[in-house]
Amino acid sequence: MWLPHNCGTLAAVTTHDDPGEFLELLYAVVRGLHRDAAHAGSPLGTTPGQVRLLRTLSRCDGPRRLGELAVALDVAPRSVTSKVDQAEEDGWVRRVDDPNDRRATLVELTEEGRAVLDEIAARRQSGAAERLARLDADERARLLDMLRRMGAPRPG
Repeated sequence: MWLPHNCGTLAAVTTHDDPGEFLELLYAVVRGLHRDAAHAGSPLGTTPGQVRLLRTLSRCDGPRRLGELAVALDVAPRSVTSKVDQAEEDGWVRRVDDPNDRRATLVELTEEGRAVLDEIAARRQSGAAERLARLDADERARLLDMLRRMGAPRPG
């Protein structure tokens, strides 16, 4: 099994706890990907929370109310307001009037916001490619096949 060692690195421990080792290794990979993603966005002036906001808006079929964004992001409405304020100041989103309710405001992604997301996605892809490059072609194919099988719905 692999356990945290020296504040962040993993050290092998001789046990036969396959589920535990699987979880520790999976978490280590995910943490590494999260660090890579945070690093990918930081030169662009984004935070992980802002990237989540932009990605959420990019998946919508049109502008959204702040309350809808709060629900989609599973955060408090005041948190969305501050994220939208900052993203609007950065030029990544804009507020528009709700055509169905003149008292309400909607938020939509701007072209600049889409460009930021595209750049972050390209950097994340590059980071993932670097990690996969540690494996040879056969190992990559086997890893992806195993992950597809593990990620598939349970049979029956």
